[in-house]
Amino acid sequence: MLVRMRLRHLEPSFVVVLGLGAILVFLVLYPLFWLLVGSLYDPASGGFGLANFTAAYGRERYVIALRNSLVLGIAVTALCSVVAVPMAWTVSRTNMPGKTLVRMLTLGAFATPPYLGALAWILLAGPNAGWLNAAYRAITGSATGVFNIFSFPGLVFIIAVYSYPYLFVFTSAALDTVSSEMEDAANILGAGKWRTISRVTLPLVVPAIAGGAIITFLESIALFGSPAMIAIPARYNVVTTQLLEFFSYPVRVQVAEAYALPLLAVTVALYLLQQKLIGRRGYVTLTGKGGERRLIELGRFRWLAFAGCMFVSGLSVVLPLAVIVQAAFARTWTRGFGLDNLTWGNFHYVLLEQSATAQSMINTFTFAAAAAVLALGLALAIAYLVERKLIPLAGILSFLCLAPFVVPGIVLAIGFYAAYAARPFFLYGTAAIMILAFTTRFLPIAYANAGAAIRGVNPEMEEAVRILGGSRLLAVRRVLAPLMKGSLASAWLLVFIPATRELSTAIFLYGPDTRVMSVMLLNLTDEGRLEAASALGLLLLAAIILIALAGFRLLGRDFMVRRSE
Repeated sequence: MLVRMRLRHLEPSFVVVLGLGAILVFLVLYPLFWLLVGSLYDPASGGFGLANFTAAYGRERYVIALRNSLVLGIAVTALCSVVAVPMAWTVSRTNMPGKTLVRMLTLGAFATPPYLGALAWILLAGPNAGWLNAAYRAITGSATGVFNIFSFPGLVFIIAVYSYPYLFVFTSAALDTVSSEMEDAANILGAGKWRTISRVTLPLVVPAIAGGAIITFLESIALFGSPAMIAIPARYNVVTTQLLEFFSYPVRVQVAEAYALPLLAVTVALYLLQQKLIGRRGYVTLTGKGGERRLIELGRFRWLAFAGCMFVSGLSVVLPLAVIVQAAFARTWTRGFGLDNLTWGNFHYVLLEQSATAQSMINTFTFAAAAAVLALGLALAIAYLVERKLIPLAGILSFLCLAPFVVPGIVLAIGFYAAYAARPFFLYGTAAIMILAFTTRFLPIAYANAGAAIRGVNPEMEEAVRILGGSRLLAVRRVLAPLMKGSLASAWLLVFIPATRELSTAIFLYGPDTRVMSVMLLNLTDEGRLEAASALGLLLLAAIILIALAGFRLLGRDFMVRRSE
Protein backbone atom coordinates (compact mmCIF):
# COMPACT_ATOMS: atom_id res chain seq x y z
CA MET A 1 0.00 0.00 0.00
CA LEU A 2 2.82 2.39 0.92
CA VAL A 3 4.63 1.59 -2.35
CA ARG A 4 1.50 2.38 -4.37
CA MET A 5 1.10 5.72 -2.59
CA ARG A 6 4.70 6.63 -3.37
CA LEU A 7 4.34 5.64 -7.01
CA ARG A 8 1.13 7.65 -7.26
CA HIS A 9 2.95 10.62 -5.74
CA LEU A 10 5.92 10.33 -8.10
CA GLU A 11 3.96 9.55 -11.26
CA PRO A 12 3.17 13.16 -12.31
CA SER A 13 6.81 14.15 -11.79
CA PHE A 14 8.05 11.29 -13.89
CA VAL A 15 5.52 12.11 -16.63
CA VAL A 16 6.86 15.67 -16.71
CA VAL A 17 10.44 14.43 -16.74
CA LEU A 18 9.73 11.98 -19.54
CA GLY A 19 8.06 14.70 -21.55
CA LEU A 20 10.91 17.15 -21.08
CA GLY A 21 13.45 14.43 -21.75
CA ALA A 22 11.67 13.49 -24.98
CA ILE A 23 11.75 17.11 -26.14
CA LEU A 24 15.47 17.37 -25.41
CA VAL A 25 16.17 14.11 -27.21
CA PHE A 26 14.20 15.43 -30.20
CA LEU A 27 16.09 18.73 -30.23
CA VAL A 28 19.61 17.70 -29.20
CA LEU A 29 20.36 13.98 -29.43
CA TYR A 30 18.28 13.01 -32.47
CA PRO A 31 20.06 15.44 -34.89
CA LEU A 32 23.49 14.43 -33.58
CA PHE A 33 22.57 10.75 -33.86
CA TRP A 34 21.59 11.15 -37.51
CA LEU A 35 24.72 13.20 -38.12
CA LEU A 36 26.77 10.21 -36.96
CA VAL A 37 24.62 7.65 -38.79
CA GLY A 38 24.67 9.68 -42.00
CA SER A 39 28.44 9.97 -41.87
CA LEU A 40 28.70 6.17 -41.84
CA TYR A 41 25.96 5.42 -44.39
CA ASP A 42 27.09 4.80 -47.96
CA PRO A 43 24.22 5.56 -50.39
CA ALA A 44 26.03 3.79 -53.23
CA SER A 45 26.20 0.41 -51.49
CA GLY A 46 23.31 0.87 -49.08
CA GLY A 47 25.53 -0.23 -46.20
CA PHE A 48 27.64 1.33 -43.50
CA GLY A 49 31.35 2.02 -43.57
CA LEU A 50 34.03 4.67 -43.80
CA ALA A 51 33.51 5.56 -47.47
CA ASN A 52 32.23 9.04 -46.59
CA PHE A 53 35.28 9.76 -44.45
CA THR A 54 37.49 8.58 -47.30
CA ALA A 55 35.68 10.95 -49.66
CA ALA A 56 35.75 13.78 -47.12
CA TYR A 57 39.48 13.56 -46.42
CA GLY A 58 40.75 11.72 -49.48
CA ARG A 59 41.45 14.89 -51.44
CA GLU A 60 44.26 17.25 -50.56
CA ARG A 61 41.97 20.27 -51.03
CA TYR A 62 39.68 19.10 -48.22
CA VAL A 63 42.54 18.38 -45.84
CA ILE A 64 44.06 21.79 -46.61
CA ALA A 65 40.72 23.40 -45.72
CA LEU A 66 40.85 21.77 -42.29
CA ARG A 67 44.45 22.87 -41.82
CA ASN A 68 43.56 26.39 -42.94
CA SER A 69 40.79 26.57 -40.34
CA LEU A 70 43.16 25.56 -37.56
CA VAL A 71 45.79 28.07 -38.71
CA LEU A 72 43.08 30.73 -38.96
CA GLY A 73 41.88 29.99 -35.43
CA ILE A 74 45.41 30.18 -34.01
CA ALA A 75 46.16 33.46 -35.82
CA VAL A 76 42.90 35.08 -34.75
CA THR A 77 43.38 33.98 -31.14
CA ALA A 78 46.95 35.31 -31.08
CA LEU A 79 45.90 38.69 -32.48
CA CYS A 80 42.95 38.93 -30.07
CA SER A 81 45.25 38.11 -27.14
CA VAL A 82 47.67 40.88 -28.10
CA VAL A 83 44.79 43.37 -28.32
CA ALA A 84 42.28 42.31 -25.66
CA VAL A 85 44.50 41.50 -22.66
CA PRO A 86 46.21 44.95 -22.53
CA MET A 87 42.84 46.63 -23.12
CA ALA A 88 41.25 44.69 -20.27
CA TRP A 89 44.14 45.52 -17.97
CA THR A 90 44.01 49.25 -18.69
CA VAL A 91 40.24 49.34 -18.20
CA SER A 92 40.18 47.23 -15.01
CA ARG A 93 43.41 48.17 -13.22
CA THR A 94 44.57 51.64 -14.27
CA ASN A 95 43.46 55.26 -14.13
CA MET A 96 43.03 55.47 -17.90
CA PRO A 97 40.32 58.01 -18.84
CA GLY A 98 37.25 57.11 -20.91
CA LYS A 99 36.75 53.62 -19.51
CA THR A 100 32.98 53.72 -19.95
CA LEU A 101 33.38 54.73 -23.59
CA VAL A 102 35.85 51.88 -24.20
CA ARG A 103 33.46 49.37 -22.60
CA MET A 104 30.56 50.66 -24.68
CA LEU A 105 32.52 50.45 -27.91
CA THR A 106 33.72 46.95 -27.02
CA LEU A 107 30.09 46.02 -26.48
CA GLY A 108 29.35 47.56 -29.87
CA ALA A 109 31.95 45.28 -31.47
CA PHE A 110 30.40 42.33 -29.64
CA ALA A 111 26.89 43.19 -30.84
CA THR A 112 27.87 43.80 -34.47
CA PRO A 113 27.18 40.74 -36.65
CA PRO A 114 30.56 39.55 -37.99
CA TYR A 115 29.25 39.32 -41.55
CA LEU A 116 28.12 42.96 -41.36
CA GLY A 117 31.62 43.88 -40.21
CA ALA A 118 33.02 41.92 -43.15
CA LEU A 119 30.79 43.89 -45.53
CA ALA A 120 32.01 47.16 -43.99
CA TRP A 121 35.65 46.22 -44.44
CA ILE A 122 35.03 45.18 -48.04
CA LEU A 123 33.88 48.78 -48.57
CA LEU A 124 36.84 50.12 -46.58
CA ALA A 125 39.72 47.94 -47.78
CA GLY A 126 38.62 46.42 -51.05
CA PRO A 127 41.68 46.27 -53.34
CA ASN A 128 40.24 48.57 -55.99
CA ALA A 129 37.50 50.91 -54.75
CA GLY A 130 37.90 50.61 -50.97
CA TRP A 131 37.85 53.90 -49.09
CA LEU A 132 41.28 53.42 -47.52
CA ASN A 133 42.91 52.49 -50.81
CA ALA A 134 41.22 55.41 -52.57
CA ALA A 135 42.50 57.77 -49.86
CA TYR A 136 46.01 56.33 -50.15
CA ARG A 137 46.06 56.79 -53.92
CA ALA A 138 44.75 60.34 -53.59
CA ILE A 139 47.40 61.27 -51.02
CA THR A 140 50.42 59.56 -52.58
CA GLY A 141 49.51 59.56 -56.26
CA SER A 142 50.14 55.83 -56.39
CA ALA A 143 48.37 53.78 -59.05
CA THR A 144 47.57 50.97 -56.60
CA GLY A 145 46.35 50.73 -53.04
CA VAL A 146 48.11 49.05 -50.12
CA PHE A 147 45.20 47.14 -48.57
CA ASN A 148 43.59 43.93 -49.79
CA ILE A 149 40.93 42.57 -47.49
CA PHE A 150 40.52 39.52 -49.75
CA SER A 151 43.53 37.72 -48.28
CA PHE A 152 44.45 35.53 -45.34
CA PRO A 153 45.71 38.51 -43.26
CA GLY A 154 42.49 40.33 -44.17
CA LEU A 155 40.39 37.38 -43.01
CA VAL A 156 42.32 37.13 -39.72
CA PHE A 157 41.87 40.86 -39.16
CA ILE A 158 38.13 40.80 -39.90
CA ILE A 159 37.41 37.94 -37.52
CA ALA A 160 39.72 39.28 -34.80
CA VAL A 161 38.17 42.76 -34.60
CA TYR A 162 34.80 41.16 -33.80
CA SER A 163 36.13 38.33 -31.61
CA TYR A 164 38.41 40.21 -29.21
CA PRO A 165 35.47 41.11 -26.89
CA TYR A 166 35.38 37.47 -25.74
CA LEU A 167 38.93 37.71 -24.39
CA PHE A 168 38.30 41.22 -23.10
CA VAL A 169 35.30 40.06 -21.05
CA PHE A 170 37.04 37.01 -19.56
CA THR A 171 40.21 38.94 -18.70
CA SER A 172 38.55 42.05 -17.28
CA ALA A 173 36.18 39.94 -15.16
CA ALA A 174 39.16 38.07 -13.69
CA LEU A 175 41.17 41.26 -13.12
CA ASP A 176 38.23 42.80 -11.28
CA THR A 177 38.54 40.06 -8.63
CA VAL A 178 42.28 40.41 -7.99
CA SER A 179 42.91 42.27 -4.75
CA SER A 180 45.54 45.02 -4.66
CA GLU A 181 46.80 43.49 -1.40
CA MET A 182 48.74 40.87 -3.36
CA GLU A 183 50.34 43.53 -5.52
CA ASP A 184 51.16 45.59 -2.43
CA ALA A 185 52.92 42.60 -0.91
CA ALA A 186 55.06 42.25 -4.05
CA ASN A 187 55.90 45.97 -3.94
CA ILE A 188 56.92 45.75 -0.27
CA LEU A 189 59.29 42.92 -1.16
CA GLY A 190 60.99 45.15 -3.73
CA ALA A 191 59.19 44.31 -6.97
CA GLY A 192 58.65 47.19 -9.38
CA LYS A 193 55.38 48.07 -11.07
CA TRP A 194 55.93 46.11 -14.26
CA ARG A 195 57.53 43.15 -12.47
CA THR A 196 54.48 42.98 -10.19
CA ILE A 197 52.17 42.98 -13.19
CA SER A 198 54.11 40.23 -14.98
CA ARG A 199 54.85 38.05 -11.94
CA VAL A 200 51.73 38.57 -9.79
CA THR A 201 48.75 40.08 -11.58
CA LEU A 202 48.88 38.29 -14.93
CA PRO A 203 49.60 34.79 -13.52
CA LEU A 204 46.48 35.11 -11.37
CA VAL A 205 44.31 35.63 -14.45
CA VAL A 206 46.07 33.19 -16.81
CA PRO A 207 43.28 30.57 -16.46
CA ALA A 208 40.69 33.16 -17.46
CA ILE A 209 42.83 34.38 -20.36
CA ALA A 210 43.33 30.81 -21.56
CA GLY A 211 39.61 30.12 -21.25
CA GLY A 212 38.74 33.21 -23.25
CA ALA A 213 41.37 32.30 -25.85
CA ILE A 214 39.78 28.87 -26.32
CA ILE A 215 36.34 30.41 -26.80
CA THR A 216 37.82 32.84 -29.32
CA PHE A 217 39.49 29.98 -31.20
CA LEU A 218 36.25 27.97 -31.31
CA GLU A 219 34.25 30.96 -32.53
CA SER A 220 36.75 31.71 -35.29
CA ILE A 221 36.94 28.19 -36.75
CA ALA A 222 33.15 27.75 -36.68
CA LEU A 223 32.31 31.13 -38.23
CA PHE A 224 30.67 31.09 -41.66
CA GLY A 225 29.72 34.64 -42.67
CA SER A 226 33.15 36.29 -42.75
CA PRO A 227 34.88 33.37 -44.54
CA ALA A 228 32.05 33.24 -47.08
CA MET A 229 32.49 36.93 -47.90
CA ILE A 230 36.30 37.17 -47.62
CA ALA A 231 37.87 33.70 -47.96
CA ILE A 232 35.91 32.51 -51.01
CA PRO A 233 36.95 35.51 -53.20
CA ALA A 234 40.48 35.09 -51.80
CA ARG A 235 40.45 31.40 -52.80
CA TYR A 236 41.32 30.47 -49.23
CA ASN A 237 39.27 27.42 -48.39
CA VAL A 238 38.25 26.69 -44.78
CA VAL A 239 36.05 24.04 -43.19
CA THR A 240 32.85 26.09 -43.11
CA THR A 241 33.07 27.16 -46.76
CA GLN A 242 33.97 23.61 -47.76
CA LEU A 243 30.84 22.33 -46.01
CA LEU A 244 28.77 24.74 -48.10
CA GLU A 245 30.46 23.37 -51.22
CA PHE A 246 29.35 19.85 -50.27
CA PHE A 247 25.76 21.13 -50.32
CA SER A 248 26.20 22.51 -53.85
CA TYR A 249 25.34 20.40 -56.89
CA PRO A 250 25.85 17.48 -56.75
CA VAL A 251 24.75 17.47 -53.11
CA ARG A 252 26.87 15.17 -50.93
CA VAL A 253 25.13 15.30 -47.57
CA GLN A 254 26.78 12.18 -46.14
CA VAL A 255 30.25 13.45 -47.05
CA ALA A 256 29.43 16.79 -45.39
CA GLU A 257 28.34 14.93 -42.25
CA ALA A 258 31.61 13.01 -42.15
CA TYR A 259 33.58 16.20 -42.79
CA ALA A 260 31.81 18.02 -39.94
CA LEU A 261 32.53 15.44 -37.22
CA PRO A 262 36.20 16.41 -36.62
CA LEU A 263 35.09 20.02 -36.15
CA LEU A 264 32.64 18.80 -33.52
CA ALA A 265 35.34 16.69 -31.84
CA VAL A 266 37.79 19.61 -31.70
CA THR A 267 35.09 21.85 -30.26
CA VAL A 268 34.10 19.39 -27.53
CA ALA A 269 37.72 18.73 -26.53
CA LEU A 270 38.64 22.42 -26.33
CA TYR A 271 35.43 23.29 -24.49
CA LEU A 272 36.21 20.68 -21.82
CA LEU A 273 39.71 22.15 -21.52
CA GLN A 274 38.25 25.64 -21.24
CA GLN A 275 35.90 24.54 -18.45
CA LYS A 276 38.82 22.99 -16.59
CA LEU A 277 40.87 26.17 -16.90
CA ILE A 278 38.00 28.43 -15.89
CA GLY A 279 37.36 26.19 -12.90
CA ARG A 280 40.82 27.08 -11.61
CA ARG A 281 39.83 30.71 -11.11
CA GLY A 282 38.77 29.81 -7.57
CA TYR A 283 42.34 30.19 -6.29
CA VAL A 284 42.36 33.92 -7.01
CA THR A 285 40.82 34.81 -3.64
CA LEU A 286 40.60 32.97 -0.35
CA THR A 287 37.34 34.53 0.81
CA GLY A 288 34.06 35.49 -0.72
CA LYS A 289 35.20 39.12 -1.09
CA GLY A 290 37.94 40.23 -3.42
CA GLY A 291 39.44 42.88 -1.14
CA GLU A 292 40.39 46.44 -1.99
CA ARG A 293 41.45 47.25 -5.54
CA ARG A 294 43.46 50.42 -6.14
CA LEU A 295 44.08 51.76 -9.61
CA ILE A 296 47.59 51.91 -11.04
CA GLU A 297 48.73 55.42 -11.95
CA LEU A 298 49.88 55.58 -15.57
CA GLY A 299 50.92 59.21 -15.50
CA ARG A 300 51.31 60.70 -18.96
CA PHE A 301 50.89 57.24 -20.51
CA ARG A 302 47.21 57.11 -19.56
CA TRP A 303 46.26 59.13 -22.63
CA LEU A 304 48.43 56.90 -24.78
CA ALA A 305 46.58 53.87 -23.39
CA PHE A 306 43.25 55.57 -24.14
CA ALA A 307 44.40 56.31 -27.70
CA GLY A 308 45.34 52.65 -28.18
CA CYS A 309 41.93 51.47 -26.97
CA MET A 310 40.17 53.99 -29.20
CA PHE A 311 42.27 52.87 -32.17
CA VAL A 312 41.03 49.30 -31.71
CA SER A 313 37.45 50.52 -31.22
CA GLY A 314 37.74 52.66 -34.33
CA LEU A 315 38.72 49.63 -36.40
CA SER A 316 35.91 47.48 -35.02
CA VAL A 317 33.04 49.96 -34.64
CA VAL A 318 33.59 53.58 -35.73
CA LEU A 319 35.03 53.14 -39.24
CA PRO A 320 32.77 50.19 -40.17
CA LEU A 321 29.65 51.98 -38.93
CA ALA A 322 30.58 55.15 -40.83
CA VAL A 323 31.03 53.30 -44.13
CA ILE A 324 27.86 51.23 -43.65
CA VAL A 325 25.83 54.39 -43.03
CA GLN A 326 27.40 56.11 -46.05
CA ALA A 327 26.74 53.15 -48.36
CA ALA A 328 23.18 52.69 -47.07
CA PHE A 329 22.28 56.28 -48.04
CA ALA A 330 24.38 56.45 -51.23
CA ARG A 331 23.39 56.06 -54.85
CA THR A 332 26.89 54.69 -55.46
CA TRP A 333 29.05 54.00 -52.42
CA THR A 334 32.32 54.67 -54.26
CA ARG A 335 31.40 58.35 -54.72
CA GLY A 336 31.67 59.02 -50.98
CA PHE A 337 29.72 61.67 -49.07
CA GLY A 338 27.93 64.33 -51.07
CA LEU A 339 24.45 65.78 -51.29
CA ASP A 340 24.11 64.66 -54.90
CA ASN A 341 24.90 61.10 -53.82
CA LEU A 342 22.33 60.89 -51.00
CA THR A 343 19.21 58.76 -51.50
CA TRP A 344 16.54 56.84 -49.64
CA GLY A 345 16.33 54.48 -52.57
CA ASN A 346 18.24 51.65 -50.91
CA PHE A 347 15.80 51.52 -48.01
CA HIS A 348 12.86 51.81 -50.41
CA TYR A 349 14.31 48.85 -52.30
CA VAL A 350 14.82 46.56 -49.32
CA LEU A 351 11.56 47.51 -47.61
CA LEU A 352 9.10 47.91 -50.48
CA GLU A 353 10.47 46.85 -53.86
CA GLN A 354 12.17 43.58 -52.97
CA SER A 355 9.50 41.31 -51.49
CA ALA A 356 12.05 38.66 -50.50
CA THR A 357 14.01 41.21 -48.47
CA ALA A 358 10.92 42.50 -46.69
CA GLN A 359 9.85 38.92 -45.98
CA SER A 360 13.30 38.14 -44.58
CA MET A 361 12.85 40.91 -42.01
CA ILE A 362 9.53 39.46 -40.90
CA ASN A 363 11.02 35.97 -40.77
CA THR A 364 14.02 37.14 -38.74
CA PHE A 365 12.07 38.63 -35.88
CA THR A 366 9.29 36.04 -35.98
CA PHE A 367 11.69 33.08 -35.86
CA ALA A 368 13.85 34.71 -33.21
CA ALA A 369 10.87 35.55 -31.00
CA ALA A 370 9.40 32.06 -31.33
CA ALA A 371 12.77 30.43 -30.61
CA ALA A 372 13.27 32.65 -27.55
CA VAL A 373 9.84 31.68 -26.17
CA LEU A 374 10.40 27.96 -26.75
CA ALA A 375 13.97 27.95 -25.42
CA LEU A 376 13.08 29.93 -22.31
CA GLY A 377 9.96 27.87 -21.58
CA LEU A 378 11.84 24.60 -21.87
CA ALA A 379 14.85 25.91 -19.95
CA LEU A 380 12.71 27.32 -17.16
CA ALA A 381 10.84 24.04 -16.62
CA ILE A 382 14.05 22.01 -16.49
CA ALA A 383 15.98 24.55 -14.42
CA TYR A 384 13.18 24.55 -11.83
CA LEU A 385 13.28 20.76 -11.50
CA VAL A 386 17.07 20.77 -11.27
CA GLU A 387 17.55 23.71 -8.89
CA ARG A 388 14.74 22.62 -6.53
CA LYS A 389 15.95 18.99 -6.69
CA LEU A 390 12.45 17.69 -7.33
CA ILE A 391 13.53 14.60 -9.26
CA PRO A 392 16.42 12.15 -9.23
CA LEU A 393 18.96 12.21 -12.05
CA ALA A 394 18.02 15.79 -12.91
CA GLY A 395 21.62 16.32 -13.94
CA ILE A 396 20.95 14.40 -17.15
CA LEU A 397 18.37 16.98 -18.22
CA SER A 398 20.79 19.75 -17.27
CA PHE A 399 23.53 18.18 -19.37
CA LEU A 400 21.27 17.91 -22.41
CA CYS A 401 20.27 21.57 -22.06
CA LEU A 402 23.91 22.68 -22.06
CA ALA A 403 25.13 20.21 -24.70
CA PRO A 404 24.32 22.41 -27.75
CA PHE A 405 26.87 24.94 -26.52
CA VAL A 406 29.71 22.69 -27.69
CA VAL A 407 28.10 22.06 -31.09
CA PRO A 408 29.10 24.64 -33.74
CA GLY A 409 26.08 26.20 -35.42
CA ILE A 410 27.04 24.90 -38.83
CA VAL A 411 27.40 21.32 -37.49
CA LEU A 412 24.05 21.60 -35.72
CA ALA A 413 22.44 22.76 -38.96
CA ILE A 414 23.80 19.74 -40.84
CA GLY A 415 22.51 17.49 -38.07
CA PHE A 416 19.04 19.04 -38.35
CA TYR A 417 19.17 18.61 -42.11
CA ALA A 418 20.07 14.93 -41.72
CA ALA A 419 17.36 14.33 -39.12
CA TYR A 420 14.40 16.34 -40.36
CA ALA A 421 14.79 17.00 -44.09
CA ALA A 422 13.64 13.55 -45.21
CA ARG A 423 10.64 11.44 -44.25
CA PRO A 424 8.73 11.33 -42.01
CA PHE A 425 9.23 15.03 -41.18
CA PHE A 426 10.02 16.79 -44.50
CA LEU A 427 10.83 20.01 -42.62
CA TYR A 428 13.65 21.30 -44.81
CA GLY A 429 13.14 24.94 -45.78
CA THR A 430 10.17 25.41 -43.42
CA ALA A 431 9.69 27.87 -40.60
CA ALA A 432 9.45 24.93 -38.20
CA ILE A 433 12.98 23.69 -38.79
CA MET A 434 14.40 27.22 -38.56
CA ILE A 435 12.66 27.87 -35.24
CA LEU A 436 13.60 24.48 -33.80
CA ALA A 437 17.23 24.88 -34.87
CA PHE A 438 17.43 28.36 -33.33
CA THR A 439 15.78 27.02 -30.17
CA THR A 440 18.37 24.28 -29.86
CA ARG A 441 21.27 26.57 -30.76
CA PHE A 442 20.53 29.03 -27.98
CA LEU A 443 18.97 26.70 -25.39
CA PRO A 444 22.16 26.79 -23.24
CA ILE A 445 21.88 30.59 -22.92
CA ALA A 446 18.25 30.32 -21.81
CA TYR A 447 19.03 27.50 -19.38
CA ALA A 448 22.00 29.27 -17.76
CA ASN A 449 19.96 32.43 -17.19
CA ALA A 450 16.84 30.59 -16.02
CA GLY A 451 18.89 28.58 -13.54
CA ALA A 452 20.57 31.72 -12.20
CA ALA A 453 17.19 33.42 -11.80
CA ILE A 454 15.72 30.48 -9.86
CA ARG A 455 18.79 30.21 -7.61
CA GLY A 456 18.28 33.87 -6.71
CA VAL A 457 14.89 33.15 -5.10
CA ASN A 458 14.85 31.52 -1.66
CA PRO A 459 12.83 28.26 -1.85
CA GLU A 460 11.42 28.98 1.61
CA MET A 461 9.07 31.51 0.03
CA GLU A 462 7.52 28.76 -2.10
CA GLU A 463 7.38 26.42 0.90
CA ALA A 464 5.39 29.03 2.79
CA VAL A 465 2.72 28.86 0.09
CA ARG A 466 2.72 25.05 0.31
CA ILE A 467 2.35 25.15 4.09
CA LEU A 468 -0.69 27.42 3.72
CA GLY A 469 -2.33 24.86 1.43
CA GLY A 470 -1.32 26.16 -1.98
CA SER A 471 -0.08 23.90 -4.74
CA ARG A 472 3.43 24.03 -6.19
CA LEU A 473 1.99 25.46 -9.40
CA LEU A 474 0.33 28.23 -7.39
CA ALA A 475 3.62 28.95 -5.62
CA VAL A 476 5.41 29.21 -8.96
CA ARG A 477 2.73 31.43 -10.48
CA ARG A 478 2.15 33.77 -7.53
CA VAL A 479 5.60 33.88 -5.90
CA LEU A 480 8.40 32.70 -8.19
CA ALA A 481 7.21 34.19 -11.48
CA PRO A 482 6.72 37.78 -10.21
CA LEU A 483 10.14 37.75 -8.52
CA MET A 484 11.87 36.50 -11.67
CA LYS A 485 9.96 38.68 -14.12
CA GLY A 486 12.86 41.00 -14.89
CA SER A 487 15.43 38.21 -15.10
CA LEU A 488 13.25 36.14 -17.42
CA ALA A 489 12.62 39.13 -19.69
CA SER A 490 16.37 39.63 -19.90
CA ALA A 491 16.94 35.93 -20.59
CA TRP A 492 14.42 36.15 -23.43
CA LEU A 493 16.32 39.06 -24.90
CA LEU A 494 19.63 37.20 -24.55
CA VAL A 495 18.21 34.48 -26.80
CA PHE A 496 16.32 36.79 -29.13
CA ILE A 497 19.28 39.04 -30.01
CA PRO A 498 21.75 36.35 -31.20
CA ALA A 499 18.91 34.55 -32.98
CA THR A 500 18.18 37.66 -35.08
CA ARG A 501 21.77 37.70 -36.39
CA GLU A 502 22.40 33.95 -36.67
CA LEU A 503 23.82 32.88 -40.04
CA SER A 504 25.79 29.64 -39.58
CA THR A 505 22.66 27.65 -38.69
CA ALA A 506 20.30 29.38 -41.09
CA ILE A 507 22.45 29.07 -44.23
CA PHE A 508 21.89 25.29 -44.50
CA LEU A 509 18.22 25.18 -43.53
CA TYR A 510 16.41 28.11 -45.15
CA GLY A 511 14.03 27.78 -48.09
CA PRO A 512 12.66 30.23 -50.67
CA ASP A 513 10.09 31.57 -48.21
CA THR A 514 12.13 31.31 -45.00
CA ARG A 515 15.17 33.49 -45.68
CA VAL A 516 16.28 35.59 -42.73
CA MET A 517 18.10 38.92 -42.82
CA SER A 518 21.54 37.38 -42.33
CA VAL A 519 21.05 35.10 -45.36
CA MET A 520 19.55 37.92 -47.42
CA LEU A 521 22.47 40.22 -46.61
CA LEU A 522 24.89 37.54 -47.77
CA ASN A 523 22.88 37.06 -50.98
CA LEU A 524 22.81 40.80 -51.72
CA THR A 525 26.58 40.97 -51.19
CA ASP A 526 27.14 38.05 -53.56
CA GLU A 527 24.99 39.86 -56.17
CA GLY A 528 27.13 42.99 -55.85
CA ARG A 529 24.28 45.08 -54.40
CA LEU A 530 26.48 46.50 -51.65
CA GLU A 531 24.35 49.61 -51.10
CA ALA A 532 21.20 47.54 -50.56
CA ALA A 533 23.13 45.11 -48.35
CA SER A 534 24.36 48.05 -46.28
CA ALA A 535 20.82 49.39 -45.88
CA LEU A 536 19.57 45.98 -44.75
CA GLY A 537 22.54 45.57 -42.40
CA LEU A 538 21.94 49.02 -40.91
CA LEU A 539 18.31 48.11 -40.21
CA LEU A 540 19.42 44.90 -38.51
CA LEU A 541 22.06 46.71 -36.46
CA ALA A 542 19.56 49.40 -35.43
CA ALA A 543 17.16 46.71 -34.23
CA ILE A 544 19.93 44.99 -32.25
CA ILE A 545 20.96 48.29 -30.64
CA LEU A 546 17.38 49.13 -29.64
CA ILE A 547 16.91 45.68 -28.14
CA ALA A 548 20.27 45.91 -26.35
CA LEU A 549 19.27 49.27 -24.87
CA ALA A 550 16.13 47.61 -23.51
CA GLY A 551 18.37 44.95 -22.00
CA PHE A 552 20.55 47.58 -20.35
CA ARG A 553 17.52 48.81 -18.43
CA LEU A 554 17.05 45.30 -17.05
CA LEU A 555 20.59 44.04 -16.44
CA GLY A 556 22.93 47.01 -16.69
CA ARG A 557 26.23 47.05 -18.54
CA ASP A 558 26.80 43.26 -18.34
CA PHE A 559 23.64 42.51 -20.32
CA MET A 560 25.22 41.41 -23.60
CA VAL A 561 28.48 39.97 -22.32
CA ARG A 562 26.82 37.28 -20.21
CA ARG A 563 26.32 35.00 -23.17
CA SER A 564 30.08 34.58 -23.43
CA GLU A 565 30.48 33.45 -19.85
